[in-house]
Amino acid sequence: MNEHPQTTTITYRVPYADTDQMGFVYYANYLVYFERLRNELLRRSGTPYKEWEARGLLLPVIEAYCRYRAPAHYDDILTISGFISLGKGTRIRIDYEARRDDTLLAEGYTVHACLQRSGRPTRVPEELRPDNLDK
Repeated sequence: MNEHPQTTTITYRVPYADTDQMGFVYYANYLVYFERLRNELLRRSGTPYKEWEARGLLLPVIEAYCRYRAPAHYDDILTISGFISLGKGTRIRIDYEARRDDTLLAEGYTVHACLQRSGRPTRVPEELRPDNLDK
C-alpha cells in the first residue's frame, strides 16, 4: 500500500482461535481484521461508528474483496493498515493491507453504502470524503 496521508494502522496478535487445521489464519478472519481497522479508522477520524449510527447513518458492506499473498500463523503480530480511498455519491470504499513485518499477507477493500436508518441512500458525509479527512 502506498503510504497514504490518511492511513490508519493497528496491530493485532493472532490468537490460536483464528487459525485453521493447517495452522494458517482462516481466510475469512482477514475480513474481520479489516473491520477492526475500519472501526479504528472512523474513531480516529473524529466520529466513531457508534456515533454515526446515533446520527442515523448506516454503512453496510455491499462489496468485499481480499487477495491472499502469504499465510499468517498463531502468535504472529500483524499490522493492518487502511484508508478511505473513495467517498462520493452514496458510497465509500476503504482499502486495506495486512502485513507481518515487511511481508504482505493480504490486501483488499470494502465498499459501503451510505444509508439513512429508513434504508434510503444518502450522500457521503463531508467528514468521510477522502479529500476532507485531513482538514
